Amino acid sequence: MDSKTFGVAIPFVEHLGFRLVRMEEGESRIDFEPGPEHMNSFNVAHGGVVMTLLDVTMATAARSLEMDMGVVTIEMKTSFMQPSRGQLQGLGRLMHRTATMAFTEARIVDAAGRTCAHATGTFKYVKRLPIGPKGSQALNISTD
Repeated sequence: MDSKTFGVAIPFVEHLGFRLVRMEEGESRIDFEPGPEHMNSFNVAHGGVVMTLLDVTMATAARSLEMDMGVVTIEMKTSFMQPSRGQLQGLGRLMHRTATMAFTEARIVDAAGRTCAHATGTFKYVKRLPIGPKGSQALNISTD
């Protein structure tokens, strides 16, 4: 995975091995095959990994209509419905947006199509500003 996949480099997402499949028209799909290092003591995907997949899936759906903008998570509510086992898909949808905010939802489904987790999230759109000699980017995040 490279920075062209999500439009920007996201080292943590690259480390986890998320694979972007769809990012267009307010929708997103991210595939993920959890490895042993992603498991909890019950040998299912750790809740933190599942929440990260939900968060990135929603953020990707939010950015799908305006790729030059970044988003930051303002709030997120997650419901775990059943253990997340095997190959997982994050399916996200932008439900509503304003000039500065995105309201999203996502669900995680397993290979059998069963919903394992669901989340809603609110994201703030932020401009990316170039910084540093290599052209790396920062977000212009204000508190107003």
